[in-house]
Amino acid sequence: MNTKAIDAIANAVLYEGYMLYPYRPSSVKNRQRFNFGVLYPRAYSEAQGGTDAWRNQTECLVEGSPLTTIEIKVRFLKLVARATDPQMSSGHGQPVASWQEAIECDVTVPISTLGTLLDKPITWAFDFPARRDVESSESQIVRTQRSVRGWVRITAELVRDGLFKLTVVVENLAAIEGGKESRDHALMRSLVSAHTLLGVTEGRFVSLLDPPQECAEAAASCRNIGVWPVLVGAEGERDTMLSSPIILYDYPQIAPESPGDLFDGTEIDEILALRILTMTDAEKHEMRHGDERARKMLERTEALPMEQLMKLHGTLRELRPVEEKTP
Repeated sequence: MNTKAIDAIANAVLYEGYMLYPYRPSSVKNRQRFNFGVLYPRAYSEAQGGTDAWRNQTECLVEGSPLTTIEIKVRFLKLVARATDPQMSSGHGQPVASWQEAIECDVTVPISTLGTLLDKPITWAFDFPARRDVESSESQIVRTQRSVRGWVRITAELVRDGLFKLTVVVENLAAIEGGKESRDHALMRSLVSAHTLLGVTEGRFVSLLDPPQECAEAAASCRNIGVWPVLVGAEGERDTMLSSPIILYDYPQIAPESPGDLFDGTEIDEILALRILTMTDAEKHEMRHGDERARKMLERTEALPMEQLMKLHGTLRELRPVEEKTP
């Protein structure tokens, strides 16, 4: 699966809502983070009455044959709790505010064929162990990860000759004590911003948003839970799909003028950049020392040349002649 063409849009989905303007831990907005595509541990979800998802399901159509190969990759963020260890601190460093950072996790399922999946579904287990790291500094920063585990189930069924329905289910099976933990604790064992990339060789995906007439009924029967599969890549290509927790159209794109991730792909880059530039020194200090990704974003925004900032103001694309109509 060639993901270079879709890395930008996939990463925008991965980090959507990671932080929101004004990008400071003290902001009310950032006290309720990670609201897209979270798969909580099953026990926690059931303890909440099932309102918080613990699984998602992607169903899509593939035109091909039993020899058509299928690639599946599940991506999500695993949270990392950052804090200062008072027992290890030298007492001379500045206390570090508690904060949830994140690392990127990929689960790549071995390549299979539609014929193999017709005979026997694939269940691919994954396990990311707990970990504790201590940063050697005056403040003795401790970063803690909890274990996360689950599985990916892939099945296929023949709709008619040359048309198959592909189903991918992702489930979070991380252990948790009866679901009694708080949301913040449950998030430490969750798959955050979980989405699935699907690739096909010697076959083609069918758009679920605009299927051809002969596939309309089969497309309408696809049941997607917590995700929205769309075609990605160059316009017209049908070898890759992104099953996103955010509603998108086929072939979504990041504007080429965008200077980098602002963790809010639905907002206008110019507005966010200008708001960052108008922050006070105290606000920028908190942003700079609150999160490493926020620090890099601040430095990038402050270093933007005026000509690049002006490009964010607006761009004309796809101009077409207007036919003059006779009254």
